[in-house]
Amino acid sequence: MTIGKLYIISAPSGAGKTSLVKHLIVDVPDLTVSISHTTRQMRPGETHGLDYYFLSTEEFQLMQTKGAFLEHAQVFDNFYGTAQQTVAANLNQGKDVILEIDWQGAEQIKKLLPKCLSIFILPPSTEVLLQRLRKRGQDDEQIIARRMRDAVTEISHHAEFDYLVVNDDFALALTELKSIIIANRLTLQRQANRLQPLLASLLQ
Repeated sequence: MTIGKLYIISAPSGAGKTSLVKHLIVDVPDLTVSISHTTRQMRPGETHGLDYYFLSTEEFQLMQTKGAFLEHAQVFDNFYGTAQQTVAANLNQGKDVILEIDWQGAEQIKKLLPKCLSIFILPPSTEVLLQRLRKRGQDDEQIIARRMRDAVTEISHHAEFDYLVVNDDFALALTELKSIIIANRLTLQRQANRLQPLLASLLQ
């Protein structure tokens, strides 16, 4: 069986990463998102084990001590981490896996798994990013101002990624993400194994 491909998708808060990924995994077969662990509070509409695994700081630190995380980072006042066991299980089943993580986590993953591919999603402008953060209605103005400042830091790391996608037109951005996944599934390395019976018959 072909081993799946690991994709990192990063973006500043409000760029639309989560919405794009939700549509992406519906439209593309054998593609899944690794559910992260976090110590932040659950937001309205979120579900434990579906959006995140919500942990106490003590539970998170215990997992960290046991070496359970492939990567982990502190974002604002909360901790986030990706469990390596879950990622490995999906990849070994031939599924492509998406990690929704920030540039700090991406840096850690690339050192451990240099063959992964990374995608950074950009907003079309600072003004649009600010509008989206306000429209979400999740944060007060002080938090929004902090997210805008952190967005500059996030975006400053864009050159460390393999692909850049601008989320101005949602449908176009989604198509571009699909194109990246599909194109990488058609590489010689992945196709040669999957198409071995066909190639053998064609070469007789």
